[in-house]
Amino acid sequence: MAERSTAAVDVADNSGDEPLTAKAEQPTADGVARTRERDTAADDDAADDAADTEKPMSRGASSPPELHSGHKLARRYRLEECVTRLDGFSSWRAVDEKLRRAVGVHLLPADHPRARSVLAAARSSALLGDPRFVQVLDAVEENDLVYVVHEWLPDATELTAVLAAGPLEAHDAYQLVSQISQAMAAAHREGLAHLRLTPSAVLRTSSGQYRIRGLAVNAALRGISSDTPQRTDTEAIGALLYASLTQRWPYEDDAYGLSGLPKDIGLIAPDQVRAGVHRGLSELAMRALVNDGATASRQDPPCTTPEELVKAIGEMPRIRPPEPAFTAPPEYQRTTYQQGSYGRPVPHLGATQPVLTPPPPLQSRTGRALKWAVSALLIAALGLGSWQLADALMDRENSGDANDTQTTQGDDKDQPKPKKPISIEGAQEYVLKGSPQDPESVGNTYDKDRASLWRTKTFNDGPALAPYKPGVGIVYDLGSEQDVSAASIALQYGGPHTTVTLYAVDSLSPSTPISSMKKIGGTTTSGNTAKIEAKKPVKSQYVLLWVTAVPKSGPDGYYRAGFKQAITDVKFKG
Repeated sequence: MAERSTAAVDVADNSGDEPLTAKAEQPTADGVARTRERDTAADDDAADDAADTEKPMSRGASSPPELHSGHKLARRYRLEECVTRLDGFSSWRAVDEKLRRAVGVHLLPADHPRARSVLAAARSSALLGDPRFVQVLDAVEENDLVYVVHEWLPDATELTAVLAAGPLEAHDAYQLVSQISQAMAAAHREGLAHLRLTPSAVLRTSSGQYRIRGLAVNAALRGISSDTPQRTDTEAIGALLYASLTQRWPYEDDAYGLSGLPKDIGLIAPDQVRAGVHRGLSELAMRALVNDGATASRQDPPCTTPEELVKAIGEMPRIRPPEPAFTAPPEYQRTTYQQGSYGRPVPHLGATQPVLTPPPPLQSRTGRALKWAVSALLIAALGLGSWQLADALMDRENSGDANDTQTTQGDDKDQPKPKKPISIEGAQEYVLKGSPQDPESVGNTYDKDRASLWRTKTFNDGPALAPYKPGVGIVYDLGSEQDVSAASIALQYGGPHTTVTLYAVDSLSPSTPISSMKKIGGTTTSGNTAKIEAKKPVKSQYVLLWVTAVPKSGPDGYYRAGFKQAITDVKFKG
């Protein structure tokens, strides 16, 4: 079953040609030299840097293909606008006329010295299928041309443009480093590296999600390689976090529209560059950057791989989003109509208003008689009501209602006791077949934050996950054996048919098949909450929440439309 997204797209960046280290050909902390890429395009807006950016094309490179707007590739991709032209290749915004959507295209001659490596990198990146990366849609060699087609994201903004407006708040910077680190850790597990993870390679969508473009492809286009790719990408993530916190590039040279650090002071922590920077994020940036182990606290070891960076982020206290600021409503003003003067003439200022004399009370003989008659009726009604109430109380005592009251009180003792909440001590994703869904986010299902969640991948077919997957789920550790009798599961997506079943299991990693597990209860819901009631409480320390069917939902964030589900909160009672 396909689990890839083919949503929209970006283009290759042509800004920030400075390497992530301070100087080209200078050893990094792990002793590996970095090679400065060489661009053929000069920066028209920076005449002082023209000599540095306008480098000759490497020997043996072919000239860029002579193409123009309106040219079609494979009778399908119509070129619209050239956005990059460097060292023998060009990048275009194009239109896929078959699917009627915008795409991006990298083009270079088939005899270009890097054509083979670009094709290999594009095809490897396409196989990853991770929605956190801008997807490669096609990689073709045709008519003496090699072209790579990739997504275009019309609603996304480069991190370069975001930082031009100012540094990020602590929560936004935390989301940036967390999402980028998890994505790169997943890519490295599949043997893929970026090697050019710059602010222009990171996009923020309108929903606040971050996506990475140019995985493996951008480096292949520019001939960049590294003997320690994990260290290179980790340092790049540290530089992105540093820039997000300070709006400064963490080296002496200016890059990506950001000013570098003052010369001759070395690399200093972000909280020493700008006041009010979150201390934990400042230390994390220093641990990721190549700084000879000089972390902000000088106690924590440096992070040398994206996986270590993900672990370090997980050990930090979660940074909550800022509370929304509410504007006080304007003071309520009573209108003329509400004040009861509607239709009355507006008094002129300075004019004396006549005082209305209230009507005289009932002072006549008829009026006095009427008052006495009303008083007598009220006294009679009060006396009659009191007599009826006393008579009813006496009848109740004589008929033995007191005994009935005692019996009712005795019956209350036999009523079932209210269920008590059971705390969750830990959890782990349960994978019965295929790859895991979202193992890093399992803790979001019981952290009492309804905004955080654990989600499944997006499936093309459904609602039942079988036969492609028997199901997906999470095993919860209750700390000790508990009588589990009910559960409430809050879901992200409504609609038919979410099917959830609870099983008592022997550990966080059950070894028995589903058919041999003790079932607690199950339900199928079309709403956003699944409630499960057990016929009898089941005693167990570990409970498996097993999802076998999910509803179909539209796109959200960088997750495409399809059959999917997400769990925001899980509560057990016993």
